[in-house]
Amino acid sequence: MLATKQFQNIFAMKLLHRYDLYGWSNFDEERNIDFNSIAWIRPQGNILIDPVNISSHDWKHLSSLGGASWIAITNSDHVRAAKQIANSFGAKIAGPIAEKDNFPIKCDRWLADGDELVQGLQVLELQGSKTPGELALLLEKTTLITGDLIRAPKAGTLTILPDSKLFDRAQAVASVQRLAKIKEIEAVLVGDGWSIFRDGSVVLQELAASLQPN
Repeated sequence: MLATKQFQNIFAMKLLHRYDLYGWSNFDEERNIDFNSIAWIRPQGNILIDPVNISSHDWKHLSSLGGASWIAITNSDHVRAAKQIANSFGAKIAGPIAEKDNFPIKCDRWLADGDELVQGLQVLELQGSKTPGELALLLEKTTLITGDLIRAPKAGTLTILPDSKLFDRAQAVASVQRLAKIKEIEAVLVGDGWSIFRDGSVVLQELAASLQPN
């Protein structure tokens, strides 16, 4: 069990906008925001993305759905409970290739722009965030899953990390603009904050329009 009984009440695995997607969260009091995790349930083996600690109740639920075959980590600050969960389920771990030399845990695969971790899960590499080559993942062309760069502390809108956290703001803005050009995106599932379940491309375009390179 990865979550103590004291904190089980803050975890909940929820069905998202697709029958095969679940999420669970850990509320961070210091930042006043949810840290989110995604489970893509598939017959060929389930994929977890940026998993935080999970309650015993949700652990049983995930186990009943087949556990996990792969865990994808978008950046080194989102390692979270990946190692413990991988060890328990016998899952493999994939991380961003740009952090290969200094990643805090061992990975079985390194992901670069244009890769597919599995069929239907495309890797998009983002530049300018607080870690090199942060990953975003595009699920079957319509669901975008983000790590740190794009977040949503307020429901219904997206924003990016503050300038003080960015390595290169111009590159970060260019990365957002690239994502905003993907017209098929319907949902944006953020690593931190409130996810967007409708009109994802429109909300990304609004974000891109609000940003200036400098």
